[in-house]
Amino acid sequence: MLSAAGRALAARSLRGVRGVASEASFPLPECSLHNFDIELPTSATMSRDEGLKFYRDMNLIRRMETSANSLYKTKEIRGFLHLYSGQEAVCVGMEAAITPEDSIISAYRDHGWAFTRGLSPAAILAELTGRSGGCQKGKGGSMHMYTDTFFGGNGIVGAQVPVGAGIAFAHSYKEDGKVCIALYGDGAANQGQIFEAFNLAALFKSPCLFTCENNHYGMGTSDVRAAANPKYYTRGDAVPGIKMDGMNVLAVKTFTKAVTDWMRAGNGPVVAEVETYRYYGHSMSDPGTSYRTRDEIQEVRKTKDPITSLKAMLLEGDLATEAELKDIEAESRKEIDEAVEFARSCPELEPHEMYNQIYVGMEGTRIRGADSLTYGIHSP
Repeated sequence: MLSAAGRALAARSLRGVRGVASEASFPLPECSLHNFDIELPTSATMSRDEGLKFYRDMNLIRRMETSANSLYKTKEIRGFLHLYSGQEAVCVGMEAAITPEDSIISAYRDHGWAFTRGLSPAAILAELTGRSGGCQKGKGGSMHMYTDTFFGGNGIVGAQVPVGAGIAFAHSYKEDGKVCIALYGDGAANQGQIFEAFNLAALFKSPCLFTCENNHYGMGTSDVRAAANPKYYTRGDAVPGIKMDGMNVLAVKTFTKAVTDWMRAGNGPVVAEVETYRYYGHSMSDPGTSYRTRDEIQEVRKTKDPITSLKAMLLEGDLATEAELKDIEAESRKEIDEAVEFARSCPELEPHEMYNQIYVGMEGTRIRGADSLTYGIHSP
């Protein structure tokens, strides 16, 4: 719930029709800065349309991940599956702060990011079930989803960060005014390649927002047990750093916008730590309760849940009614139910598709199969 000061700010809203406000102002949680000379706002305005979109998108992601959890347990999804439940404010808030033409690269907990980059829940869930209607025709699975500006979904821990630095360098080389957000978890934050990426990006002043999604557990090890310095936003040394509340979607959006504007001005990279929390285990093979208590998880759900917190802001800021939010929840449930049915019913990939999408420009090429007697033809 909002503080008294928060309610006072929210009350200064511009009222529209039927007593519902068109926008409202809210206080922002404090950020921590490292070697960063930047002025950040202490409050932000959220429009009614923006708030309702946040609520819809976060509900869709949460329900999509809940459905993926169920599909895995019925063995309709196989292999690795890392769920994003609890972290929705990070991808929704950051996406709202940048443009669709900017670049994003992530690790394997990527379903939420795939959605905010434009993939439908149906295409994501069908990818998880290995069906031809999936965003990669079922070939990539949970960890490998892409769009023209979303470079994955990467299964090798930390390996996406140097690639993100390269994407950012390409933006600066082409002088196109775009930025790259390179995401990694606290479990990857101690890898040497990440520090090398920081250094090169700083030398070239590449517009890369190195973002540690700190959900406090790298697999089953807490951040304070894994890192001598768990203040990940300070890890860039000479690279400026910022730590923000990743459970507050408006804060994530506002601070990301301020930082990326600073980067677009030619100032180089920034290391961000976005403090968040995952409700499920590291992956579906991890029950998530051997290294933390159920009480801890429930306490976060009760006091910090990003969707519940946003709902309180929308209601107390008079940006929406209870009935409107229930309608959004019902619509989200219906869309995900339809996406699940699509993921179950669309056909599996034809065998000849195994010979396609290997390299660009290989149409008509003879491709060797699993042995020297098996061949296929690469087709578009």
